[in-house]
Amino acid sequence: MTKEQTKQTTDFGADVSRLLEIVTHALYSNRDVFLRELVSNSADACDRLRYDAIATPDLIKDHAGFEIRMNVDAPNRMLTIQDTGIGMTRDEMVDNLGTIAKSGTRNLMEQLKQSNNAAGAPNLIGQFGVGFYSAFMVSDQVVVTSRKAGSHDIWSWKSDGISGFTIDQATEEESAKLKTTCGTVISLHIKDDASEFLIEEKIKRVIVTYSNHVSLPIYVGTEEEEPINTASAIWMRQKSDITPEQYQEFFMMVSGSMGLDQPSVTAHWHAEGKIEYTALLYVPTLRPFDLYDPTRKHAVRLYVRRIYITDECEGLMYPWMRFIRGVIDSEDLPLNISREMLQQNAIVSRIRSSVTKKLLGDLDKLSRDDETAFNAFWHQFGAVVKEGLYDAVEHRDDILKICRFFTTGHPNNLTSLDGYIDRMKEGQDTIYYISGEHVDAMRNSPQIEGLKKRGLEVLLLKDTIDDFWLPVVMDYKGKKFVSVTKGAIDLSKFPLTDKKSQDPENDNAEGKAETSARSDLIAYLTTKLSDRISKVRVSDRLTDSPVCLVAGDQDVDLHMGRVLKIHQQYEANDKPVLEINPAHALIATLDDLAGKNSESDILSDAAELLYDQALIIQGEPVKDPTGFARRMASFLSKGLAA
Repeated sequence: MTKEQTKQTTDFGADVSRLLEIVTHALYSNRDVFLRELVSNSADACDRLRYDAIATPDLIKDHAGFEIRMNVDAPNRMLTIQDTGIGMTRDEMVDNLGTIAKSGTRNLMEQLKQSNNAAGAPNLIGQFGVGFYSAFMVSDQVVVTSRKAGSHDIWSWKSDGISGFTIDQATEEESAKLKTTCGTVISLHIKDDASEFLIEEKIKRVIVTYSNHVSLPIYVGTEEEEPINTASAIWMRQKSDITPEQYQEFFMMVSGSMGLDQPSVTAHWHAEGKIEYTALLYVPTLRPFDLYDPTRKHAVRLYVRRIYITDECEGLMYPWMRFIRGVIDSEDLPLNISREMLQQNAIVSRIRSSVTKKLLGDLDKLSRDDETAFNAFWHQFGAVVKEGLYDAVEHRDDILKICRFFTTGHPNNLTSLDGYIDRMKEGQDTIYYISGEHVDAMRNSPQIEGLKKRGLEVLLLKDTIDDFWLPVVMDYKGKKFVSVTKGAIDLSKFPLTDKKSQDPENDNAEGKAETSARSDLIAYLTTKLSDRISKVRVSDRLTDSPVCLVAGDQDVDLHMGRVLKIHQQYEANDKPVLEINPAHALIATLDDLAGKNSESDILSDAAELLYDQALIIQGEPVKDPTGFARRMASFLSKGLAA
């Protein structure tokens, strides 16, 4: 092929031209990031060659070693960035550097997703597309010279970032810049207004700021022998050698927070024994907007001996730990492990168990050392953590230990289960709870009136997940969880604390008389509402309200039934129990009316109103709003007339 035949001049497409304009003038407020982007691309190229060499060792035969080297030629206004990575062929230059839609990184990832080796892909954090074009923020001419590993051809890509690009075989002078068997050299002619990037100290500061964690050495200067960066993954360094600023910098990288978030927990440790791994994990302070997206997966990256494997290892973290960010580096997994092998590998399961135990221990410590910070964490992620109560049985006790709840005993504060147990009344052997959408509504629920009047604390559970873990967990430290909206509750051993009931004998006698006296109303309501309720009974729960609904002993809890109806389109055929307050004046009046005239229209309307009232309190819609409004208007007019 002749020189003329190899040369190709191409205009940029509309998408690239528009992108270049955005990148150059609007995308980045700090032009330092162009160097970060180019370093990321170079690191990707080295990772890819290292990965490909697992299957084809000859690719790195006579290879000089993985590195990134920069050189400043101030008199000629040139800055070069050279890597010893995979390199590019002529066609790859066209695809990777000439079209945004065919970014080399993105294209490789798509190919690997379709293969069995997807889990072993290198960590391609740079996007050879948008990231590469950031070079035109500081340069008016870019030359990319590259030799693909395993090839003898060297190609050169040139562009001013405006008119298009040219690809040709590299000249002898350009080829001489490539001093290794493969790799890429990016030569930038620096603009007049970007002269600061012709100062070596400036280049070094940018590298330390943005690329200090890159796990291969970065040199500034052709003869420099000491790398500017630490040349090791931050998680592999000793904790004592890492500053808070470096931990924060790495958190920003793995979380994408751009400095808007600070981790509430930074967990960095090295595990030895049956399995050996290193972990650097963060618990963010702010939850991501898609935390409850059912398709969302965890964002912990798996490395094997500093080589990136995948960030989609499903068995590495529990689904409920999807808010955790960071890196786990294993010494025991093989480098070429596939996605299928990862999901079945016992080492991965043991790492998950160990990591979970460590993080739960750190969160428990945070709850004791900094209650304010822990409560902030709980408000953000508590509902997700509680998913683990049925998803991670082996860690259930540790999860329950850090769980926090609203309660009637602490109006403005969260409480732990241990705190609840410490405040139990003498003789109390159950943990009472009510679930619903709104804490204030639950706090005023008629079903808990009798418990509050007796000084019994009730947990107020507002998260949907609560209705799912409670039937599975059953108890905590031998104290059974009991819903106040399900089944009969015997509160007889806890006397009322108001003045009216200071005399237990008087209280019992009065209660028996009222129970007996309300038998006419109970019989009437049982018949009148038989299509909607299973039974009517005198309530131990009610002290102020006339009626309430509760689920039967063997039925689904009322709020759980509502949740299943909304989220699972499941509607149980269970009929609730209607409980009445025998001491309420309205109940007494209606009982008297039922005994005298059970055919009364007023009594019929009153029965319907009582049932509708119980539905409304429970958060359920009335079946006949028009009828409810008519009956209510009738009762109001009669009441006002009297």
